[in-house]
Formats: sequence, C-alpha cells, structure tokens
Amino acid sequence: MSTKAQRANKSAAREAKRARRRSIAAAKQCLRELRIELAVLNHRVGSKIEIKDIDFDCLDVIIRHGPISPTALARRVGVHLATMTGILARLESGGWIVRDRVESDRRAVLVRGVPDKQRDIIRLYDGMNSSLDEILDSYSDDQIDLVVDFLRRCTEAGQQAADRFGEKSADLAHGVSP
Repeated sequence: MSTKAQRANKSAAREAKRARRRSIAAAKQCLRELRIELAVLNHRVGSKIEIKDIDFDCLDVIIRHGPISPTALARRVGVHLATMTGILARLESGGWIVRDRVESDRRAVLVRGVPDKQRDIIRLYDGMNSSLDEILDSYSDDQIDLVVDFLRRCTEAGQQAADRFGEKSADLAHGVSP
C-alpha cells in the first residue's frame, strides 16, 4: 500500500474516532436533557397532587420496590433516616402509603403504596405515556430491545454511581479520608 493510501486510511480512522466521540457526547447530552425534562414533568405532577419533589421520589421508589423498610428507602434515596421519618409521615397523611408491621419482628415496619392512589398518579402521565407509545411504535422490535438494554444499563450505571457517591459521603461524614 502506498504512503498516500496509508495516510488516507489513518485520516479516515481518526475521523471515524472523532465521529464516534461526537455521537457518544450527543447521547450523554440527550440523557441529561431527558433527565431535566423528566424532572420538570415529575415536579409538575407532584405539584398537581401536592407532593414535594423528594416525597414524590420516595413514593416512586416505594411503588416500584416496596414494600420497603424506611431504613432501606433512606439509603436508596440518600436521605437521613430522620428526614425519611418526615417524608413518610407526609405521604401517609396524604393517603399515598401505609405502614405495615413485619410479622416476624413487631418493631420493624415496611411501607407500601396505596394502589388506588397510584392509579391517580398514572393518569397524570397519560400524555407522556401516549407520546412514548408513538415514539416506540416507530421502532422495530430489535430496536426497542436495544433501547431497553441501553436504558437498563444506564439505570444500573446511575445506581452504581449513586451508591459509590453515597459511600464516599458516608466515609467523609465519619471522618474517613477518600
């Protein structure tokens, strides 16, 4: 192969790497924009049902992963247990959750969402869910599988990053150097 052809191949390879980096940066930027738009939507839904943002986040975790203990919930969302007590009191007084005693340990409590109230929330997301249905209808089954895999892996990466951040914060609070 001539020197000119080798230079052209190297130049094409460099351009392909740059294009890939740009695409990766665009994907990350789109995820950030999505996070912002979902936060705004969640804030507006929370305002409509008169729930504070952090309370709404906790309620979502309870609905998706409950029944869950207050301690596990506090760890999951990264708030102090005393703060969690107030959050759960507000959610319980609003009828969004119930506290159940654990049969094997009467001192322990698990919190769970109230199904009828969950339906009220789901209805508020009808517009977004309809938009998502339209978007996903334009993809093939294989493409949807790829999107689901990507989002699942992004979610796992986010959880791992939050867990690592939480561990570092806990270490600093207890005087352990990073």
